[in-house]
Amino acid sequence: MRAFVITAPGKGEVQEVAEPVATEGLVVVQVERAGLCGTDMEFFSGAMSYLDEGHATYPMRIGHEWCGTVVDVGPGVDSGWLGRRVTGDTMLGCRHCERCRSGRQHLCADRYEIGVRRGWPGALAARLPVPEWALYPLPDSVDVTMGAMIEPGGNALRAVRAAGLTPGERLLVLGPGTIGLLAAFIAAAQGAEVHVLGLSTDFARSVGITNAWTVDDLPELRWDAVIDASTGAELPALAARLVEPGRRVVYIGISEQPSPVDSRWFVLKDITAVGVLSASGGLAGAIELYASGAVDPRPLVGATVRLDEVVDILARRWHPPAPKVLVNPASS
Repeated sequence: MRAFVITAPGKGEVQEVAEPVATEGLVVVQVERAGLCGTDMEFFSGAMSYLDEGHATYPMRIGHEWCGTVVDVGPGVDSGWLGRRVTGDTMLGCRHCERCRSGRQHLCADRYEIGVRRGWPGALAARLPVPEWALYPLPDSVDVTMGAMIEPGGNALRAVRAAGLTPGERLLVLGPGTIGLLAAFIAAAQGAEVHVLGLSTDFARSVGITNAWTVDDLPELRWDAVIDASTGAELPALAARLVEPGRRVVYIGISEQPSPVDSRWFVLKDITAVGVLSASGGLAGAIELYASGAVDPRPLVGATVRLDEVVDILARRWHPPAPKVLVNPASS
């Protein structure tokens, strides 16, 4: 089958690779859509920390935001999955250690991450192997575009939950990328007053975020929570400085460079900092939000491309009109 493979920093191509096999506990999914994200960009550039830490090596097959249809099931798997539209968790813990048994399988030291960690093949391919326990069925009201946006939606939902807001309180989101805007959509759907800070306001306002600002015109307001969904190394410190004393800062964005933050902000303002890794724990909620119509992620998708067009996106030779790019592995 055809799959996109990063062969070295700055190099990637479509290759013919072996099809996955539905062994014990696994299913094979025919991939309908897969999303590209900042992590994929970092693997392509060589900046992703997992490469230095030995958790990932080239060649590697990326793609951890996906949806598709189950076309084969392995021994021990419920045959009722056959033909079902699904998405799934990226984080595949061992299911035996203390972290896994306490509901923190996404932090398992021995975890695989689909398309990211320890060589589990990603979804930029015709087919994808997935453990049965990691699957989430998709209702008919969630189309393929929305299905591929469940994983970033789950991340955003976890960030909003961590912010600890009640209806009517004010949220500032740093970074109007996919995760940041999804967090803004979700928080607004839950009754928060949402503001977004970015380098530009045009796109955020075009998708309904009327309170969009740059650093030059950000109003001096009480920020009951701040979510940093940016990649700017200086913004984690800004988040701690801006948030209302006694409230929460949520960090979900990651910079390629270390982000210095003065811990005195946390102590003297008595604020809580929460880190969010992965959509685990937020996937079911994201599906519900999309299926109900409370949140529609589709305006954030700027293009759907072929496998052989992926390298141009990762190399930033073409910039879509919206932050998210999806891939249709079946298109030629």
